[in-house]
Amino acid sequence: MLAGVVAVLATLIATALTWSAPASAAAAPLVSAASGRCLNVKGNTDALGTDLQIWDCNGQAGQAFDFTSAGELRTFNGTRCLDAYANGTSPGTRLVIWSCNGQNNQKWRMNADGSITGVGSNLCVDVNGGGTANGTAVILWTCNGQSNQKWSTTGGGTPTPTPTVTPSPPPPGARPCDIYAAGGTACVAAHSTTRALYQAYNGNLYQVRRSSDNTTRNIAVLTAGGVANAAAQDSFCAGTSCVITVVYDQSGRGNDLWYQGSSVVPGSPQSKPATATTESLTVGGNKAYSLYINPGNSYWRDGHLTGVPTGSQPEGMYMVTSGIHVNSGCCFDYGNSETTRKADAAGAMDAINFSKQCWFGGCQGSGPWVQADLEWGLFPGGSQSWNPNQRAFPQKFVTATLKNNGTSRFAIKGSDAQSGSLYTLYDGGLPPGYSPMKKQGAIILGSGGDCCKPDGGANLSAGTFYEGAMVAGYPSDATENAVQAEIVSAGYR
Repeated sequence: MLAGVVAVLATLIATALTWSAPASAAAAPLVSAASGRCLNVKGNTDALGTDLQIWDCNGQAGQAFDFTSAGELRTFNGTRCLDAYANGTSPGTRLVIWSCNGQNNQKWRMNADGSITGVGSNLCVDVNGGGTANGTAVILWTCNGQSNQKWSTTGGGTPTPTPTVTPSPPPPGARPCDIYAAGGTACVAAHSTTRALYQAYNGNLYQVRRSSDNTTRNIAVLTAGGVANAAAQDSFCAGTSCVITVVYDQSGRGNDLWYQGSSVVPGSPQSKPATATTESLTVGGNKAYSLYINPGNSYWRDGHLTGVPTGSQPEGMYMVTSGIHVNSGCCFDYGNSETTRKADAAGAMDAINFSKQCWFGGCQGSGPWVQADLEWGLFPGGSQSWNPNQRAFPQKFVTATLKNNGTSRFAIKGSDAQSGSLYTLYDGGLPPGYSPMKKQGAIILGSGGDCCKPDGGANLSAGTFYEGAMVAGYPSDATENAVQAEIVSAGYR
C-alpha cells in the first residue's frame, strides 16, 4: 500500500513540476484595438471550457493574461490556459480556458502588428464578426489584418513579438547583398542581367548564345560592383540573334539559373531560352538588357545542397521586375521551388509571383499584383480570400519582396523601383495548411514549380526580370527598406 501511495505522489509531483507556469512578466489585460474592450473569460469563472469574449475592462482575474516563455496565454494566476477548443484548427473554432497541457492548441505567437496567431492553426484570435459590444465571442479566424484581430496591453506582461535584427550599417556603396549580409541574412543566390549585387562582385552576369554559329559569350560587369557590359553583347550579337542561356549566381554558391530545355536542365519540347535583345534599358545611365520572359521561357536550379533554405527554414527574397510586360498566365515566379518540378504539396514552394493572375477569384482590379506562390495557389494574403490591402503595380520598374519564417508568418511587399518606400501588402499568419512549410530548395525563375520538365508542358507566363536575390533567414523590415533605397539609387530608367 505504501509503495502505491509513493508512486501516486511521485506522479502528481512530476505532473506539477512539468506544468508549473513558465517564467513570464506580470499578468495584464489584452485590449481589442477595435472596441477598447478586454479579452474576458465569460462570467469570470475558471471552469474548464468557459468561452472567451470581450467585455468592459474591470481588472478581474479573468481579464489578466500572462504570455509565457512557452508561448502560452495563462490566466487565473497561471492555472488556466487559452485553448483552441477540441484542438480545432478551422475558422470559427471556439476559444476557451482549459487546464494547461503544453499542446499546440495552447501555444500562441504575438506578431509585430498586434495580432495573436495560434501555433497549431495559424489562425488569428478574432472578435467574431468584427463586433464591438460586450459579450461578443472571441474565436479563431483567418488572419486578415483588421482591427478586431489586434490586441494591446495596458500594463505589465506585454506579449512581445519575436525581436527583429537591427542591421549593421552597410559599407558605403553597398549593393543589395551587402545590405542583406549586414542585417544578418546573407544572400544564398543572387541573379541579375543588369548589374552587380555585391559591391565587390567583378564576374560574369549571364551568358548569351548567337544563332549564326551557336557559340556563346559571357557578359560580365564593366567594373567591380558595376553594371553589365552591354557593348560586349551588342558586338557579339551584331547581325544575328542571341538568347540568354544562363544567369550566373553572384553569391559564390554556384546557384546558376539555366534555361529549362538546356543540356543542364532538360525540359519539354516547348521550352526554350529567352531572347537576349528584346528590351534594353539604362541603369545609372549605362545601357543594359533585361531577361525578357515570354511563354516558353523559364530558368531553374536545384539548390537544396548549395545553401537554398529547405523545409521550414526561414528565408527572404526580392526581385526587380516590370508592370509593363506581364500577363495572367501561370506563373511568373522567382524563388524557392520543387526539386522534383512537380506540384508536390502545400508549402513546397515559397516564391514571389508578379502577374495579373487571380488564382482564387474575387480580385479587385486587374493587377499586376505581388503575391506569394506557396504551391497550390497564389496567395494575396493569409488566405484564399482577396486581401483588401493589395494594390496593383503597373509601373515600368517594380520592386517585389517576400519573406517567410517557415512556421507561422510571411510578408509580401511592393514598390515603384524608381522612387518611394516599400508598401506592406500583407504581414501575418501563413494560410491554413501551410505550416510548417515544406520547401525543397530549387530555384525557379519565370514559371511555376511544376513546369517545363521533359514531360511537363511549357511556361505560360510573361514577365521581366532585372535582378533578384534569395537570403537565408528572415530579413528585418529595416534591411528590406535599405535594399529598396539602394535599388532606387541605382537609377533604373
